[in-house]
Amino acid sequence: MDEALDEVDRRLVELLVEDGRQSVNALAKRANVSRATAYQRFAQLRARGVIRGFSARVDPTKLGLGLSALLLIRVEQPRWREVTSELLALPGVEWIGVTAGEFDFALVVRAKDVDELRDVVLERLQTIVAVRSSETVLLLEDHRVKF
Repeated sequence: MDEALDEVDRRLVELLVEDGRQSVNALAKRANVSRATAYQRFAQLRARGVIRGFSARVDPTKLGLGLSALLLIRVEQPRWREVTSELLALPGVEWIGVTAGEFDFALVVRAKDVDELRDVVLERLQTIVAVRSSETVLLLEDHRVKF
């Protein structure tokens, strides 16, 4: 079982989420720990899988993907595992979650316009055999809070 993160680990993770490109020296200074401590803790966080990698946060509108939607999907119950890979293959899928309750999946999909979103929903999603129904909610704004 993984041990809990202490205050130093949490601060390092918080700083890396803020800017994953900063040097370990800068990280140590901002976390108010020695450089050796920062290196050691950083290596441990990676080894434990707390930090799984690094990525760029991209503005979808700058990529021509100005329309965002939340797709709520119901599927045939025993087939949710196989449906997951089919949903991940849909164009524009940015995020997918398996849910509990009325819907089985929630997806965030980015598209350039309504026509492209329509094609994803009506021509791609609805042709997946195990999909029973879906609901599309247009996102007027979305904000990333953490991680």
